[in-house]
Amino acid sequence: MSNNQGSAEGFGRFPCGRIRPRPGNRREFLQSVGAGFGALALGDLLAADGLVAGGGTGGLPAGPHYRARAKSVIWLFMEGGPSAMDTFDPKTTLDRHHGQLPTQGIDVFFGNPGPLMRSPFQFAQYGDSGTWVCDRMPHIARHVDRLALVKSCYAESPSHGPAMYQMNTGMIRAGLPSAGAWVTYGLGSVNQNLPGFVVLQNSRGSKGGAGNWGAGFLPSDYQATAFRSQGSPILNLARPADLDLTRQRRLLDQARALNEEHAARHPGEESLRARIQSYELAFHMQAEATEAVDFSREPAHVKQAYGLDQKVTRPYGEKCLLARRLVERGVRFVQVYCDDEWDSHDKLREGHGSRMAETDQPVAALLADLEQRGLLEETLVVWGGEFGRMPVSQSGEGRDHNPQGFCVWMAGGGIQGGVHYGETDELGWKAAVNPVSVHDLHATILHCLGVDHERLTYLHNGRRFRLTDVSGEVIRPILA
Repeated sequence: MSNNQGSAEGFGRFPCGRIRPRPGNRREFLQSVGAGFGALALGDLLAADGLVAGGGTGGLPAGPHYRARAKSVIWLFMEGGPSAMDTFDPKTTLDRHHGQLPTQGIDVFFGNPGPLMRSPFQFAQYGDSGTWVCDRMPHIARHVDRLALVKSCYAESPSHGPAMYQMNTGMIRAGLPSAGAWVTYGLGSVNQNLPGFVVLQNSRGSKGGAGNWGAGFLPSDYQATAFRSQGSPILNLARPADLDLTRQRRLLDQARALNEEHAARHPGEESLRARIQSYELAFHMQAEATEAVDFSREPAHVKQAYGLDQKVTRPYGEKCLLARRLVERGVRFVQVYCDDEWDSHDKLREGHGSRMAETDQPVAALLADLEQRGLLEETLVVWGGEFGRMPVSQSGEGRDHNPQGFCVWMAGGGIQGGVHYGETDELGWKAAVNPVSVHDLHATILHCLGVDHERLTYLHNGRRFRLTDVSGEVIRPILA
């Protein structure tokens, strides 16, 4: 067996034996290819009916490991590292000792730390849960009783690139499968005309690039497909003007036959199967993906709720609305990046204030819209960045990177609303009570989807890998 072949332990994915092709005539070839098309079509139909999970290469037996509370995930990735003490976790100690040097040495990424710095924002408590929320997020504040706030997260790297990789793949190094790839590998997509994993990117480019949503050593058809929220969702998706539907289908069938023949002669080459799947998916997406990004039929009040009528909120509002439309159509995993970063090394009031102005209303609208449509119960919403910020000042009124203590919140499928878990120390520097690792976060996401993080594995280079590597515990106190 090739080192790149894999199996999902507990899901019944079996290694494929090598096939030694024998010479055959044209009729035998066409018969075998036709049978292969029938099997693939049957697999798609069974997946669509929920009798088989997974798509792409191989497929998986029916059902997750246990009852799933969530069917899909929308991950609102706040790239750049939002500050916990300036969003959801204010620290009175910083108010009292603002401008003073800390009594303990604090290691910062860029060096030369300043004195302790209080938040430049005001806070109030909201909801029955009494959750503290910054005054720049009045819309999210109305939904705090739907949120589970995890205030004791920690990661390993203070550098954006490795930290982004860890939050997305579980490891600080590049080349590993992302969480979305693992989820679609394990569960597939409900809608066979759309990708199982979609990313709505940072328009300026994310640190680490496509490795944040790549498939790593998993078959390449599990990597994310990048969508745009305006115009054609994918560049070059439309059929050329001189190519009609019948001719295009005939060309695809011919290409698929040749690719199937080549795949039969090279067993274990997953990229060949992924190529066949990508052609078919692109063909089906020409109609459905274009419809998914067409907001023209959305009621005016819905578009207004997402802030599409305002210049500041429109970019992120379009992404959040598209995320809802995608999960509504069966996309399993959608990751939504903001266009600007939370990386406020100076002018934190301006930087964080702008990010909150851009995202507060759209995120709140997404939560309300999902609930109104009955989708929040089956959609897990995750909010957070790759790390947090330091309690000491930098460049006057900024904060340096801090992977040792930050917050993430979850809502929706499988999550108990209005709960708080964990604490950082009195300064907001380090996770102090019930520390939560990135692997714990990933284990919890998989759990809500009905997947045991220890059993979803892939054999690569002689070792069974998993999203949570060799650790990770589900954060059970936040579960519904």
